[in-house]
Amino acid sequence: MRLRFRLVQNQTRIKNRIKMLLYNYGIIIPKEHITNPRWSGYFIHWLKSIKLNSTAGQFTLDNLLLQLEQSRENLKQVLKQLREESKQENISSVISSLVSVPGIAFITAMSLYTEIIDIKRFNSFDNLASFVGLVPSVYSSGETDYTRGISFRHNKFLRPLIVEAAWTAVKTDPALTFKYKELIKRWPNKSHYPYCKEVVKKDKTRLDKPGYVR
Repeated sequence: MRLRFRLVQNQTRIKNRIKMLLYNYGIIIPKEHITNPRWSGYFIHWLKSIKLNSTAGQFTLDNLLLQLEQSRENLKQVLKQLREESKQENISSVISSLVSVPGIAFITAMSLYTEIIDIKRFNSFDNLASFVGLVPSVYSSGETDYTRGISFRHNKFLRPLIVEAAWTAVKTDPALTFKYKELIKRWPNKSHYPYCKEVVKKDKTRLDKPGYVR
């Protein structure tokens, strides 16, 4: 999973370089592709059709597009391997259980499985939430404790996935939708981490079941 994470990071860097190169040459990217992180085959075909008025610029664009194709192929192979791994007898039931949680898709489920390793090492839900990075930052001044925003310390592989899963879950799970609306009423300016914790709580329930052994 960490290999996939690094490949995705590298692919994002390649895409940003392509966009910056086009910007420098005054080429406007179609509006629907500016913010969409998933580049369609149609868009990549459009990129390949671009002809820059500089030999060096064209060489750079062609090279970046080649890197992008290689990166996409590498990610495809990694995903294929992950799906094969997930079919193993000691893994398949855990992954199936995790993806039954609203908002949790295959990649997030595999990330939870490989990062947590052994759910029994967390004595409580709060310990697990701290590991993921869904706890507040607290500091003391004299005899007074102050609570600030979300803790800077977190698992960089899991927290972004859980945040994304939470946003999906509040749209599809009635219980989480209700809780989200209640939290918004109480803390209209607060972050979304309280309902992210609800997703983690459901994940822990699945991982606590007998059979989760890695």
